[in-house]
Amino acid sequence: MFSQTTATSPQAATPNIQRLLVVRLGSMGDIIHTLPAVTALRQALPQAVVGWIVEERWAELLCTLPTPRSGPRSPQRPLVDRIHTVNTAKWRAAPLSNQTWEQMAAGLSELRAARYEVAADFQGAVRSALLARWSRAPVIFGAAQPRENAASMFYTRQVLARGIHIVQQNLSLAGAIAGRSLEMPQLEFPHDAAAEQECERRLRSEGIGDFVLLNPGAGWGAKQWPAERYGRVARQLAADGLQSLVNFGPGEEAVMREVEAASGGTAKGISPSLTQLIALTRRARLFIGGDTGPMHLAAALRIPVVAIFGPTDPSRNGPFDTCSIVLRSPASPTTHTRRTQPDVGLLEISEEQVGAAARKLLGSCRG
Repeated sequence: MFSQTTATSPQAATPNIQRLLVVRLGSMGDIIHTLPAVTALRQALPQAVVGWIVEERWAELLCTLPTPRSGPRSPQRPLVDRIHTVNTAKWRAAPLSNQTWEQMAAGLSELRAARYEVAADFQGAVRSALLARWSRAPVIFGAAQPRENAASMFYTRQVLARGIHIVQQNLSLAGAIAGRSLEMPQLEFPHDAAAEQECERRLRSEGIGDFVLLNPGAGWGAKQWPAERYGRVARQLAADGLQSLVNFGPGEEAVMREVEAASGGTAKGISPSLTQLIALTRRARLFIGGDTGPMHLAAALRIPVVAIFGPTDPSRNGPFDTCSIVLRSPASPTTHTRRTQPDVGLLEISEEQVGAAARKLLGSCRG
């Protein structure tokens, strides 16, 4: 479909990039895993206008509300100059409606009006590769072995990703775009003063000092450690003077209530927005949870993490560049099959093991 170049080293870059489009639609953890690469590109290409196309539900990871989504960067939108949003779930639910077609046409027009010179597909799916192509950027970078093989047909530059962890692989793609090896940068998340102040006010008003953030939810059942075990871990932590807050999202109310009930009143549910979750996570002493977006947020904010892994591979998807302990049974197979039943190996991890790991990190990772 296009002439293609396979980049085995950073020297295959496009020099003097002035307009760069990043394509990473979701999910939460995957966007967080892409942030180091885009931050490094921002530093390597300070003159470039950087846009990002993302699912509407995850835009707060790049920009607080109601901050404008284009224009001069600020603490509320520190990384990118333009944010383009899509709502693919809504569009798929009503593919023939006039509203869907109007929204898609308006989004496509806005994307093309930016006149991007280079697009970088960090998702490796056919839909993300198509969006990169529809931007009309003449140069499209993507992995030589993307998640969906057909996506590579839309790339003009294919990069052999390097590294074990997905963060490292994304950084190698960024290095190919920049034309040189890039160092791991320090991340800067959107900072909303009102959300930070409200978080402090609420914690003070409820008498919460040091706290641990528990996240019992998971993308699918095979990754979900039993909710009642989180509650029993909260009891252990309460004996050490630590309050547990249970983060939960839409549809996870029942799981949260199970944790609260098993905790004997030592854990309390909280359902923040993404901006509020960033503010709350900054203040946590420790995070405990599985392979989920909130866990990757905690790691990116350098909060100590006890990661409870089942079928997914922590060497690729585990907490990156933070003080952490990963608990995983040898009985867990590595698979991304979205099974609803908890992984057998995951169930072998006891609350005593999780509590011991939490105490170890709390004792060794201060400051």
